[in-house]
Amino acid sequence: MKKTAVIWILLLLASPLLAQNWEVDMIHHINGWQGEFIHDYSNFISNTEPYIALGVPLAMGAVGWWKHDEGLMRDAVFIGTSVVGTFALAMGLKYIVDRTRPYEAYPDLIHPHSTEADPSFPSGHTASAFALATSLCIRYPKWYVIAPSALWAGSVAISRMYEGVHYPTDVMAGAALGVGCTIGSYYLTKWLNKKLFAN
Repeated sequence: MKKTAVIWILLLLASPLLAQNWEVDMIHHINGWQGEFIHDYSNFISNTEPYIALGVPLAMGAVGWWKHDEGLMRDAVFIGTSVVGTFALAMGLKYIVDRTRPYEAYPDLIHPHSTEADPSFPSGHTASAFALATSLCIRYPKWYVIAPSALWAGSVAISRMYEGVHYPTDVMAGAALGVGCTIGSYYLTKWLNKKLFAN
């Protein structure tokens, strides 16, 4: 019994080190991908993510207002609040966890293709990308919305590792945060609408 407890305690103490080694190996591999297309695609996806994540709900809202389409405006509000709320939560978590960026922690292994000023965990780009993709899929559950949304959000996550600015767990946490916050927002909005606008 005592031996089993000691083994479990040692495994628990060693697990962060094992995870860290796995993460460093993975990001080192992704960060080392070669090719002009990969470099340009990653930079484009990474740099345009904030504009797309905010631009889509803003454009939907503008079109909805222009056409007096209340349904489209409601969708824009839901998608916009999901993205902004997720990003705000991700930024708060960054400063609570205060994790060093991989290119700063491992300068001999990770080459930064871009740099960031804030802490690493979780990935804000990935969080807001998955919030946008999830909210679009909830409101418009068609394959031609789901497929490109998932591809784009996944590309954002991988690009952040390629850029050398995030660990795998940063992007996994960001993706989970984006999906979770959006689903939570959907059910909260549904519940509030029922309570506030019930006849």
